[in-house]
Amino acid sequence: MPRSRTPHDLHVVSTETITPHLTRVWFTGPGFDAIAARTQTDAYVKLVFLRDGVDYPEPLDLGVVQETLPPEAQPTLRTYTVQQVDDESRRFAIDFVVHGDEGIAGPWAARAQAGDRLPMMGPGGGYSPSAEADFHFLVADETALPAVSAALRGMPAGARGVVYAETGEPSDEVALPLPDGFEVHWVRRVGEDHSQLRDAVLAAPWPDGVVQVFAHGEAEVTMRGLRPYFRKERAVPASLASISGYWRHGRSEEAFRTWKRELAAEDEVAPVA
Repeated sequence: MPRSRTPHDLHVVSTETITPHLTRVWFTGPGFDAIAARTQTDAYVKLVFLRDGVDYPEPLDLGVVQETLPPEAQPTLRTYTVQQVDDESRRFAIDFVVHGDEGIAGPWAARAQAGDRLPMMGPGGGYSPSAEADFHFLVADETALPAVSAALRGMPAGARGVVYAETGEPSDEVALPLPDGFEVHWVRRVGEDHSQLRDAVLAAPWPDGVVQVFAHGEAEVTMRGLRPYFRKERAVPASLASISGYWRHGRSEEAFRTWKRELAAEDEVAPVA
């Protein structure tokens, strides 16, 4: 018997164009309660994009779908971080990077209208700003800026820190909810795939005291470029280091999951200190 995997039901409240390549979609529905109950600021969800023309079972159960429908009928899952939550209005926002017709989620967000429905799995998460840290070092590209925004909103009183954020164009910079004691440095990517984020972070002054790190974005930059620096050279302990890739240049999310498993296998052989 297939394992039950029943998504939460969401529908679109409204959409906003934040930058030329960023669309914010506000959701509500029964899935809101799961979002509101989150304890981590990096609450991520898996959005379920159903294929046109497929007769899915009602109620939708992804376990049943996986066991009973052919590969070409399987939904596509994409992972996104909740950008902000409006408890009073019972709605939450997810930001989608949009590059024309490229991909699945971006074009969907560009066309989304109030009332459109979208199933959601989750949320998950593993990071929250620590009140014990003396300094918070946040690193992100466009895909991780929603998580950085959520982290900044969740900072403890009196927190200090810095954000290093990379975009492809100046028009893609977003207004971050910086608390007092924080500053942001914008880094420009050269072309589609030449990141300067690692170099900018390595050249940054290292703060005194206990440092908590949140570094997410393109996987080669974060996992191979920055993780050894933070974990080995700066000796940030695992308990204070949230470092992960959200995507990898030139790979779909499915191929990226395979790459992450391969990287995890490498770490089992040669773990990061």
